[in-house]
Amino acid sequence: MAKRGEPWSDNDEAKLKQPIIDQFERQSHPYYATARLWDDGIIEPAQTREVLAMAISASMNNDIQDTQFGVFRM
Repeated sequence: MAKRGEPWSDNDEAKLKQPIIDQFERQSHPYYATARLWDDGIIEPAQTREVLAMAISASMNNDIQDTQFGVFRM
């Protein structure tokens, strides 16, 4: 708008930014990601040791094989 010479007030800027802020706050909630299966779920803090022990135990049930790929980055 400044390039076109149109006035740009603080209120106009707030109106533009507010929907983006609202969407960010809604989608940054952990339940939002879990509902879309973007992760493996949410565990209760009191169950952290139990879940970690189960994961380590499960990972030790098979031999580690050589891989042909590099580091995966997400």
